[in-house]
Amino acid sequence: MEVAPELATKNDVELAQKAEPIAQTEQARWYAVRTRSRHEKVAAQQLGGVGVETFLPLMTQVHRWVTGPKQVDVPLFPGYVFVRVVYSPDQRVRVLRSHGVAGFVGTSQGKGTPIPDKQIEDIRLLLNHKIPFKNSIALRVGQKVRVKGGSLDGVEGVLVGKRSQRKLLIMIEPIQRSLSVDLEGYDVEAI
Repeated sequence: MEVAPELATKNDVELAQKAEPIAQTEQARWYAVRTRSRHEKVAAQQLGGVGVETFLPLMTQVHRWVTGPKQVDVPLFPGYVFVRVVYSPDQRVRVLRSHGVAGFVGTSQGKGTPIPDKQIEDIRLLLNHKIPFKNSIALRVGQKVRVKGGSLDGVEGVLVGKRSQRKLLIMIEPIQRSLSVDLEGYDVEAI
């Protein structure tokens, strides 16, 4: 922070000297921001225009229109753009004022939750090397889920187990009994 010598007081100069090391020691982190529906590309462009580093992972899909099939780049995570900023009131306002941005993704009072750099790097690696992947919603053990498709379509219960040992627990509370179903080969969604 520079202060004009003719207008500076001793307190202004001391404050400026104290503020500089703090700004230099803070490191930019990645945050997810929600966007308005179908505004991911607009928001990323707007944020880049005001000097905010962004990451909008895209995947190519074939869309069939009246004029024929066409390859279209669509967001890997619809409704989200990643930004890399030093989280401060000024940076927060700069991001939130950009067209298409709805807010930071976080746990408390709209404050953003940092995303580890490694996770962003891993996504970039997958996309750059064109490694096949399946986009899915993260499910937690103990979460209520519903089976999608197959002979168990619509069955609801609690997810138990991890990875290849995932099971669906159907509980009958009044009689203190439950059934456990192996979920291998079934898609589930959070309720």
